[in-house]
Amino acid sequence: MAFTELLISPWLIAGLFFIIAFIYSSVGLGGGSSYTALMAILGFSTLAIPLVSLSLNLLVTTIGSFNFIRKKHASWPMILPFLLTSMPMAYLGGALNLPKIVFYWLLLVSLLFVAARIYLWRDTSMHLNLSARGKFLVSLLAGSLLGLLAGIVGIGGGIYLVPLIIILGLGSHQQAAACGAIFVWLNSAAGLTSRLQYNAIDLSEYVPLIIAVLLGGGLGSYMGSTRFSSEKMEKVLGLIILVAIGFLGRKLLFP
Repeated sequence: MAFTELLISPWLIAGLFFIIAFIYSSVGLGGGSSYTALMAILGFSTLAIPLVSLSLNLLVTTIGSFNFIRKKHASWPMILPFLLTSMPMAYLGGALNLPKIVFYWLLLVSLLFVAARIYLWRDTSMHLNLSARGKFLVSLLAGSLLGLLAGIVGIGGGIYLVPLIIILGLGSHQQAAACGAIFVWLNSAAGLTSRLQYNAIDLSEYVPLIIAVLLGGGLGSYMGSTRFSSEKMEKVLGLIILVAIGFLGRKLLFP
């Protein structure tokens, strides 16, 4: 179903996307998981969902990536192993056209992991005692899995990558956040490039959503870096994810 054919007002949808972008950007993320879930719940075409979600993810993380690089928080030696496998896998994922039911179940599982990450996996202070080679291999494997997920579903993977970097002892919280923003940006770009080659749609009808996430992302990233507690905002983000899981689960189990 096209955006303009939905029963709910496009401006109400844009308002919801503004809130999502605001909350996600306040903790350094793009919002792909909630954009994707909300569009699935509202009945968007499964062809359009990853394209739109990746596009919006790209926009929101552009500002964050630029700021992190400009402030020299980004560590390229840290993030390159992740990107070596994630970008080609994101491109591959973008070329796949999964059946609707498979797409929805994959989205639901990924949302459950996001919720577990927020509410159950809170302590990321421990470090794994891995050799340099071990850390490199784990980075390659994690990058490939998150890249594939980014391309298929439209979720950037930053919410998984940031704590993983801290657990592996690869860098500080700021460096992890910087790598997360750049990771989401580049993988969203790779997945979107692939999807536009195989399944192009007219993004012009989604302009209200684009404007909403630009405004929400800009304001959220500013407030998150100056006034908001990242832990509190992440819990608010978790509530959005739980609501999305409830609606999407109902859609799948009781069609």
